[in-house]
Amino acid sequence: MRLKGRISKSGIVFFLTDIIVMNLSLLITYFVFGSLEGMHLETLNMPYLIITYVILNSIALSLFGVYCSVWSFERVNGLMKCVLGSTAGFGGFYIFHIIFQTDMSDLFNFAIYVVSTLGIVAVRIIYGYLFVVLKPYFMSKNVGSTLIVGAGSAGRMLLEVLQRSKDEVYYPIYFVDDDPTKANKTICGAKVCGTTFMISEICKNFKIMNIWLAIPSASDDKRMKLRNACDGCNCVVRELPCVNELIEQKSLLKQSKKLKIEDLLGREEIHFENQSVKELLNKRVCMITGGGGSIGSELCRQILKYDPKKIVIVDIYENNAYDIQQELKISSPNADISVEIASVRDYDKLNFLFNKYRPYVVFHAAAHKHVPLMEDNPEEAVKNNIFGTYNVATLCDLYKVKKMVLISTDKAVNPTNVMGATKRFCEMIIQYMSQKGSSTDFTAVRFGNVLGSNGSVIPLFKRQIESGGPVTVTHRDIIRYFMTIPEAVSLVMQAGAIAKGSEIFILDMGESVKITTLAENIIKFYGYEPYTEMPIVFTGLRPGEKLFEELLMDEEGLESTHNEKIFIGNQITVDPKKFLENMKELETVCKSNNSKKVIECLHKVVPTFVGSERKVVYSPLRQERCVQKSHQSVPVTK
Repeated sequence: MRLKGRISKSGIVFFLTDIIVMNLSLLITYFVFGSLEGMHLETLNMPYLIITYVILNSIALSLFGVYCSVWSFERVNGLMKCVLGSTAGFGGFYIFHIIFQTDMSDLFNFAIYVVSTLGIVAVRIIYGYLFVVLKPYFMSKNVGSTLIVGAGSAGRMLLEVLQRSKDEVYYPIYFVDDDPTKANKTICGAKVCGTTFMISEICKNFKIMNIWLAIPSASDDKRMKLRNACDGCNCVVRELPCVNELIEQKSLLKQSKKLKIEDLLGREEIHFENQSVKELLNKRVCMITGGGGSIGSELCRQILKYDPKKIVIVDIYENNAYDIQQELKISSPNADISVEIASVRDYDKLNFLFNKYRPYVVFHAAAHKHVPLMEDNPEEAVKNNIFGTYNVATLCDLYKVKKMVLISTDKAVNPTNVMGATKRFCEMIIQYMSQKGSSTDFTAVRFGNVLGSNGSVIPLFKRQIESGGPVTVTHRDIIRYFMTIPEAVSLVMQAGAIAKGSEIFILDMGESVKITTLAENIIKFYGYEPYTEMPIVFTGLRPGEKLFEELLMDEEGLESTHNEKIFIGNQITVDPKKFLENMKELETVCKSNNSKKVIECLHKVVPTFVGSERKVVYSPLRQERCVQKSHQSVPVTK
């Protein structure tokens, strides 16, 4: 038999306490019973007796896992371990007594066992009392009370969880129950104050802030009445699931903890300093195009923290724009927020909005981003991404906007798809506008895939798992750089704050993530075994999709900034004459809505564009070199 589990921190304290208790038990037993039987310390050899009993008893208690228990959570089971361990220890000691024929009587031996066992148990009972019952007296005075509706088995289990919670907000705790025999009684330190008909009165008298409905077996009608009784109490009401919901596997899936996107990142989230961002946004008019999207809406949330003068949300999709508008109204009712339904392709409408609001800074997040859809609709990608960006940039220059920040992507580097090619041309627009000598600081921010954003793989994997599978991955070896939405937005604002004009900011995104591994981790999160319980099907690369993404083009280097996680790609000169000719050619081709000609034109104006109709060789050496180049420490360029 070996030690059960690992000794806890409290276990060490209890071990030392038990040694003291066992020593005292021997002395107490001697002075109470030894004198009655005419025993003397000289004949008993008390030091030898104490050492033997303590060693045998300690070994027995350890083998029963007494010192591996977390005693703030142990009750009956923990105490039973103590009794059994102490009994085993006494058995060993009694055998020792028989073998060596000591002068102790059976009554004396039994008395030692009883006194020491009672002492060991008493120590833990006192500890439990101090931990649970007296804990509320050490809480903050402004802590709100909690009311548990239902003093049955579910209520008592919930009470134990709340009593051991580190969150002070749950103290003190009270019960209500319709069983009249429980009225005015105490359950593990929590008083039963009355019946469910008295909920409103009890909440008022005891300053209740939290209500837990803990009657899982109640009928739907009963549960509805309890919810109604809690209405108007100005409390946070939570409810334990009913018995049927606990049994059904599908409901258990819905009850599972929320999938935290940052847990899938494989690295710590990156946080940025806020002072320079505050100087950029505080008391300023901020315009966000595509403000209802995943990046745009997070921009609105984070900008709001810096107390801007006004936030102007521009989006063509009214549902998303409405959602973020209502969210911001609830979180910041005094904030000045305007929502404008407009397309960045509509120059005249944008001109009207710029003239109306006169923004100080513009974050340009509006774009078509779905790679497969843009492969089938290249002319729409060009119209929205390229000409939409050009419209915004031109108006920023015309109205002397202080800064314009373009949301770019790692797919703009050596693009193999239409979306990436259009984004690369958008970066060229930013560099062209900067070369003109504009008073506006134009900048772009390039980052990888955003976990949890609209169109990312995370929502797709979740839908596939919840519908029973299979989970689809395009290629077994496909890798991507990932970041969270808050990280992406923090980078965008940080870049805007330090921008001087024409920079392309790049985030050090750590190690790349294998999509197959990401899918396996999400499947495991849902409680399934990948490939066996939840199959993964590899469907093949989609048109324009790479096995890996790059953060730098071959001609680019990196310049460091004051933030070790942010770098600047070397500025590349754009030929103004050629650039304008390319814009005109793109405009002419797009009007024809001829997809093939649009793609051919994109190849011409974006030299690094290698489309799906051209053969792309994904050699392991190139992939490794690309990943290394993205992580290497590049000397600072003056």
